[in-house]
Amino acid sequence: MAYFKRRLFFVSIILAAAASVSFYYWPFSALSKLSTDESVKSANSHKHGKHKHDDNAPVAVSVETSRQTDFPVYLNALGTVTPLRSVMVRPRVSGEIDSIDFVEGQHVKQGDLLAQIDPRPLQIQLQQTQGQLLRDEALLENAKIDYLRYQTLLAQDSIAAQQTATQAAQVKQYQGIVEMDNAQVNNAKLQLSYTKVLAPIAGRVGLRQIDQGNLVQANETSLLIITQLQPISVVFTLAEDQVPSIMQRRLQSKPIEIVAYDRSGKIKLAEGKLVAVDNQIDASTGTVKLKAQFDNVDERLFANQFVNVKIHLNTLENVTQISSAAIQNDVQGAFVYVVTPENIIQIRRIKVGDIQNDYVTVLENLAVDEMVVLEGRETLRDGIKINIVQKDGHVIMPIPDYPIEAKEKTANH
Repeated sequence: MAYFKRRLFFVSIILAAAASVSFYYWPFSALSKLSTDESVKSANSHKHGKHKHDDNAPVAVSVETSRQTDFPVYLNALGTVTPLRSVMVRPRVSGEIDSIDFVEGQHVKQGDLLAQIDPRPLQIQLQQTQGQLLRDEALLENAKIDYLRYQTLLAQDSIAAQQTATQAAQVKQYQGIVEMDNAQVNNAKLQLSYTKVLAPIAGRVGLRQIDQGNLVQANETSLLIITQLQPISVVFTLAEDQVPSIMQRRLQSKPIEIVAYDRSGKIKLAEGKLVAVDNQIDASTGTVKLKAQFDNVDERLFANQFVNVKIHLNTLENVTQISSAAIQNDVQGAFVYVVTPENIIQIRRIKVGDIQNDYVTVLENLAVDEMVVLEGRETLRDGIKINIVQKDGHVIMPIPDYPIEAKEKTANH
């Protein structure tokens, strides 16, 4: 009996140990089986073509539509704003400045008072010349009276003819002296008028260069600079190869429009007209100088300002144009990737015309409203299918490559 109990005890221990081991390894066995099942399913899916990577899948591209419109043709140049007139104002007489009669940056008209120089020395000089004139006029009158008397005596044969002739010469001498005195008086008046410094032209006053109370020297000391800003000109240069088109347009008596932009070429400053072309080519640079004039009503152009110039040479009417980014080039010339209505790529050789900014005219082999590829050209070739993701700047929502039911079933799983 004791032996049977011991044997039963050992059997119970062995069964308990076996149950523990089975319980421990069961999850790993189930997981392994699940993985194996999934692998089989995956293999079967690939075998039947589900979720297979397709090397011939459509290439995502961005396209634009060619359009027909008027195409302005411009020539680009660099220029410098040059005032039509700029005057450095200097005094024409010496003396002390009594007053400054302008404000820096002020707009002045021709003849406006700018400064006053002490007039007293010149007033005294004028009085001296006027007094000398009165004296010489009195001597002239006396000489004329004597000449009339001598003529009467000569008629009575009371004096010699030589004495009368001498008196006539003296009258003419005094007449000359009086004329000189008149000139000195006028000169003194002119010098006195120079004590009022007047604006020689209309324009904007710059910063003053001298203050009240300073002594100035005639034709030496600079008081200020006046620059005419309305109208104003821009001088720019063009390559000699571009000059014939400019001259041909001028021969047609058509005004050539000029547009001035800032240094960056983005902000439009003013519009004007071409007024002059230089008469010779600079041999060192191969360029020709041209001058345009602008009304500059809002004064956005300043003297010596650097500007970008666009010359409106012509306008091509009803031409086909596309973005220059769509143009490709190889040894045979320019071509584009054209998208057919079936979304198939077609390589098309084209003839390119004028180029302005980011657009180019197409002269041959491209119709209006045809689509050309802008982006995604790296793997394109003739005849492949593409998927348009953006057209004329608008994003096109992609179509899923699997049914909606499959999407819902995946979500539920």
